[in-house]
Amino acid sequence: MACKVFTIANQKGGVGKTTTAVNLAAALADRGVETLLVDLDPQANATSNLGFDKEEGRSVYPALMEDGNAAEMIIETGRKRLSLLPSEVDLAAAEIELSQKENHLAQLSLALQPIIDSDDYQAIIIDCPPALGMLSMNSLASADYLLVALQCEYLALEGLGQILSVVERLHEAEVNERLEIGGIIMTMFDVRTKLSREVVQEVRSNLPELIFDTVVPRTVRISEAPSFGQTIFEYDKGNPGATAYRNLAKELIKRFELK
Repeated sequence: MACKVFTIANQKGGVGKTTTAVNLAAALADRGVETLLVDLDPQANATSNLGFDKEEGRSVYPALMEDGNAAEMIIETGRKRLSLLPSEVDLAAAEIELSQKENHLAQLSLALQPIIDSDDYQAIIIDCPPALGMLSMNSLASADYLLVALQCEYLALEGLGQILSVVERLHEAEVNERLEIGGIIMTMFDVRTKLSREVVQEVRSNLPELIFDTVVPRTVRISEAPSFGQTIFEYDKGNPGATAYRNLAKELIKRFELK
């Protein structure tokens, strides 16, 4: 079965993007999908969320600079079927250095291709920086599907149109014509507020074919788990957030035929 590459991107920070990347990857692995999580954010939050420290020289950065092998940077997480391509602070330099390369939007795609061709993974999940800079654009240029993590608030809706238009521009520029909008994941849903319900309803009304049925709730336990280097399943497997990410993984497996 061909490996499918998903990028979780949003130009806005604090929308649950990294939390979703980590816990969705873990949930897919738990359901039998060989999964690689790629931390493309120089802040390395996904790396620390899985309990690993930033290690100089261990990231996709050398491969982006055509001076290394991305596959050699992959580490086993100690969790069955879940591997990690970690991040480090040097990755921040890639934002500037990539722009100086002739084929600047294709570097991540070139770096990941040997991993994809290896057939070691059924799904690759890429966690992007909270900005549509060079790293995020490389991620979009290398992915089969964009998953948009969208916080349940009205201001988040303003940014949705922007990132969807970026996909159109990549198609028009023939940078990545296979890229599709894989779906919209509603995050940080607060059951106590009318606003959260209204935002979900608006997205469902306007983009019914894109929004996932699963809505990820805002819970303290989801926020706490990264500080212990754990997924929500390890930290509090009975939490509503854990249930949500399990259900989201089921939807992803069915929608994209991952098994």
